[in-house]
Amino acid sequence: MKRNDYISWDEYFMGVALLSSMRSKDPNTQVGACIVNPKKRIIGIGYNGLPFGCDDDEFPWENEGEFLDTKYPYVVHAEPNAILNSTEKLDDCTLYVTLFPCNECTKLIIQSGIKEIVYLDDKYAHTTPTLASKKMLDSAKVKYRKMKPIKVRIEK
Repeated sequence: MKRNDYISWDEYFMGVALLSSMRSKDPNTQVGACIVNPKKRIIGIGYNGLPFGCDDDEFPWENEGEFLDTKYPYVVHAEPNAILNSTEKLDDCTLYVTLFPCNECTKLIIQSGIKEIVYLDDKYAHTTPTLASKKMLDSAKVKYRKMKPIKVRIEK
């Protein structure tokens, strides 16, 4: 008889996103993303970090202060990294992401052909970038849903 306590597809793919987030050097916010095609195959993963070739020790990781002295002009979010790392077209794919996408990432998600977003956290739900994201996603008919916390723990 097969076991009944195995994880769901959502838990599996969000687990990959969570594991990817652990690669982030950001001391405040670690975000991971996993793109899955309609056949349930992972075709892209990413996390928030500096562009390829930029030294993590030469750029700031602060989230307050003068713009050029913070991480914001330099860090590439998990979603664009997953899109850029993808191995095939993203039409009708699902994006699993640990934090609801900002408006800039949402534009790329829509343009890439992704049709569903599954997220864990929406801690910026009432901010203007998130409100703009939801307005664009609704207009483009991209589904999004919050996932219940997963029952699996990944220990460091």
